[in-house]
Amino acid sequence: MSKSTLQDLLGLRLPVIQAPMAGSQGSALALAVTNAGGLGSLPAATLSPTQLRDELERMRRQAQGPWNLNFFCHQPPPADAQREAAWRAALAPLCAEAGLPAPEGPAIAARAPFDATVADLVESFRPPVVSFHFGLPAPELLARVKSWGSQVLSSATTVEEALWLQAHGADAIIAQGLEAGGHRGIFLGDDLATQLGTFALLPQIVRAVELPVIAAGGIADAAGVAAARALGASAVQVGTAYLLCPEAGTSALHRAALQSAQARHTALTNVFTGRPARGIVNRAMRVLGAAGQSGGCISSQAPAFPLAATHLAPLRAWAEAQGRDDFTPLWAGQAASLARAMPAADLTLALAEGWRG
Repeated sequence: MSKSTLQDLLGLRLPVIQAPMAGSQGSALALAVTNAGGLGSLPAATLSPTQLRDELERMRRQAQGPWNLNFFCHQPPPADAQREAAWRAALAPLCAEAGLPAPEGPAIAARAPFDATVADLVESFRPPVVSFHFGLPAPELLARVKSWGSQVLSSATTVEEALWLQAHGADAIIAQGLEAGGHRGIFLGDDLATQLGTFALLPQIVRAVELPVIAAGGIADAAGVAAARALGASAVQVGTAYLLCPEAGTSALHRAALQSAQARHTALTNVFTGRPARGIVNRAMRVLGAAGQSGGCISSQAPAFPLAATHLAPLRAWAEAQGRDDFTPLWAGQAASLARAMPAADLTLALAEGWRG
């Protein structure tokens, strides 16, 4: 397929995709973007079956254009009692300081990958677009998604990942630069030294593949959109800039951090979930993560994704009850300070101006 036909492929009036942001949005934001002419995205990774069905019903009733349903497709980690014990030990002094009991018991996965059971629930809704993070699901599951007529997107953080996605059935590729907020889509390895900034990664992927390429990471205004278009992007995916929209479910603590000087300092960390993700630096990242060469806050003790969150949850709840974000994941990209509070439809149209210019 020609790289220039992405808007036709997805049926978009505007080449703007709202990034799925689990925990910070639901159907309200996705509908606002879709109904403005962009591609609104609904994150499904943390929803229960009942919640997912309710959200899908809203999308089906109210969407006035195409929309995207997003899933994780990670492999559930094997049990690692030694690593979990080390993580509990690392958290114990912080719990003692807060007057909380020491962590105990096994970690519980709060995020499940896309599987046949979820496919059964989704099938009747036939979402126009389905996107994946951390690669693609098993071939039989991917074939099932495509049988619904859904177009498939997935994130690549290297040229090698983009080529893999092209070879394994993606219809378009999201080039996720190092600036992007939230979880890295990295899936062919775990070496963060391979990760490039958006405007270095984007033209390399555009040159390497035959599919349309969507630029993601560090894009928060029309100037960023124009730069992505100049480097060969077929559309842009924007996340952090939408977090201050009234339709987003961003918490008061998260909104406050995004509108403060704190937002100028983001880093990659694995302390909240076990997998590298970019957020505004706070106490949990400084104390539990060792500063890496690229400014990351990476812990060798954090259990594999998504198990790290279990034993951190009591500390998070304790701090949030006092109005503190010490142990809250404040997901945000490096352009967080460019975010402005405005309705999602207005932001979508403002971003699209960069494409016309």
